[in-house]
Amino acid sequence: MLRKAETCNFLREMLLSAWLVALPSMCHMGPVSCSLRYVSHSRYAMEDHMAKDIIRTPNAPSSTTYSQAVRASGFVFVSGTVPQDPVTGKIVGDTIQAQTRQCLQNISAILEAAGSSLERVVSVTVILLEETDFAGMNEEWTKWFPANPPARQGARLPVRIPGMRVSIAAIAEA
Repeated sequence: MLRKAETCNFLREMLLSAWLVALPSMCHMGPVSCSLRYVSHSRYAMEDHMAKDIIRTPNAPSSTTYSQAVRASGFVFVSGTVPQDPVTGKIVGDTIQAQTRQCLQNISAILEAAGSSLERVVSVTVILLEETDFAGMNEEWTKWFPANPPARQGARLPVRIPGMRVSIAAIAEA
């Protein structure tokens, strides 16, 4: 016959096992793995580990210090992308319009590699070298997002890279 403490432990383990079997069907945000960490005789802490995928494509500039993008939690997070030609590695364009176009081409290539697209972009951060470039950037921007544009915020470039006038980061639905 089981003692009271053994019975409680047995029941707790059974309920915990049943709950963990049901957990994947309760999650609607994609692949999740969970583990339980023993805290004390009466408490467990659940730890969630969301799956994340690193996105890489040769069709956009890359770096060894950060990912072009990360897909996680149903979104694609695109790193700040510069107006760099992915083949030559050189900054493209002398105007803010040409540089904005190259940034958006690079972002489009990264999103395509992630299985997404510019149409699924929900938020963008535009970082400009000079405030006077805002109108020219907007001129090119409206060609890429003519209707229902994503949310957008802006800032000034914190560092000067010769020839670079803009950097754009984006978040899109996966």
